[in-house]
Amino acid sequence: MQLSVLVSAPYMIPVLDRFRPTFDLAGIRTIVANVQERLSEDELLSYVGDIDGTICGDDGYSAKVLQAAAPRLKVISKWGTGVDSIDLEAAKRLGILVRNTPGAFTEAVADTVLGYVLTFARGVPWMDRAVRAGEWSKYPGKSLSECTLGVVGVGRIGRAVLERAAAFGMSLLGNDIVDIELGGLTGRMVGLEELLQASDFVSLNCDLNPSSRHLINEKTLSRMRSGAVLINTARGSVVDEVALTAALRSGKLGGAALDVFEEEPLPANSPLRGLDNVLLAPHNSNSSPAAWERVHWNTIGNLFEGLGLSRPEPSPVVQVAPVHR
Repeated sequence: MQLSVLVSAPYMIPVLDRFRPTFDLAGIRTIVANVQERLSEDELLSYVGDIDGTICGDDGYSAKVLQAAAPRLKVISKWGTGVDSIDLEAAKRLGILVRNTPGAFTEAVADTVLGYVLTFARGVPWMDRAVRAGEWSKYPGKSLSECTLGVVGVGRIGRAVLERAAAFGMSLLGNDIVDIELGGLTGRMVGLEELLQASDFVSLNCDLNPSSRHLINEKTLSRMRSGAVLINTARGSVVDEVALTAALRSGKLGGAALDVFEEEPLPANSPLRGLDNVLLAPHNSNSSPAAWERVHWNTIGNLFEGLGLSRPEPSPVVQVAPVHR
């Protein structure tokens, strides 16, 4: 029987034709999902009964979905890093292998965080809007060397953020649920409350798990320094968006930069859309064609191994076209 694979990773679907010869050579039939950002549990249930493997994004592989997919489904190959949308315990119980690409987008995400820090510190978009509107008032910008950055979640990405901030002379604070050291960086690991109280910028770079869901809520937001900026490039559900909106409207926070949201795409009626002190992005801090290409091939390799096949050799690419979604 021919192997069938569901492809629902939004970054891979637009370039899937480049990889079809690899699948064809292995005798794999690809089923391409109709997906914008992620497939829901109900949407997955319409696919999973007849697939041997999947290349997925942040799709909702719940216990119910995995039970319906077993025993035929052998491997879930996650495009990227985060696997919080997959019920890992159920997958293990059912013998379904889950693979990902750890550290895939460390550099791109860390660059994005520093871009947001610089944007708020120097006020670039707001000065631009003002001048275009005929205003000529001076914006009270800050030098990063005058500021403290707090990073919640000092893994690969969190550490890369701190390393970049150190080059700008920022004071550094880190917080993590595990006992780690900052190593050669001049900074301190502190409790969450101290970090929130002392930081001008707070960058969320933690995993989404039961301990981090709504970690940023009404209580923790009240602990933040007045006028501070919150940056979330981790997972949307780390932040309680209702509480965040209230803190932004009240002036308690100076601003927020959000690449991820509790519901994606961001609903048209989200109050965050109407706030001038918020920068919004479509879950795209991983943007890096070179990194995407590495993830494409590693994800395919992980899939093949999970199906009992040899990893294919990556083919050369002259130019990696950008993905528009």
